[in-house]
Amino acid sequence: MSKWLLATLAALVIAASASAQERRYEAAPAADNTKYSWADVLRVDPVYDYVRSSSPREECYDAGQVERRDTRGNNAGGTVLGAIIGGALGNTVGKGDGRKAATIAGAVVGGAVGNNVARGDDRYYTETERHCRVVEGVAEERRITGYDVEYRYKGEIYMARLPFDPGDRMRVKITVVPVE
Repeated sequence: MSKWLLATLAALVIAASASAQERRYEAAPAADNTKYSWADVLRVDPVYDYVRSSSPREECYDAGQVERRDTRGNNAGGTVLGAIIGGALGNTVGKGDGRKAATIAGAVVGGAVGNNVARGDDRYYTETERHCRVVEGVAEERRITGYDVEYRYKGEIYMARLPFDPGDRMRVKITVVPVE
């Protein structure tokens, strides 16, 4: 082999070795340089946020309404019945020629009374009516969105925002990575 070919081959092997070593540092998973430990929790403060929601809802109420019922109508039955009863009563009261006049007067008065009874008075009554409408209900609610946690690990104090309350102690992940 020629020296030139040998030198080129040696240079390629050295370059490939350096490249592989560089890739090993880049591709090394963090788990290789990671360990877990425990930290003491010093303080936990809930973090609140206001959530606004709207939804349609039905709102109903009862309303009393006074109405007049007109009871006037066909009063002939009451008039005839009143005239018959009034005539019979007048007939029993009168004597002789007065009996005829008493019967007629009793029939007239009885007919008038029967007509008034049949007609009755106008009646008033209250009817309850239910009214409903759809309204947009808006609610604002205060919710916990996370926790600001102050903790101590190996004498140093750290802060983190977590989605849960860790309690008195919490697990921490320690990763060692070389700095360039």
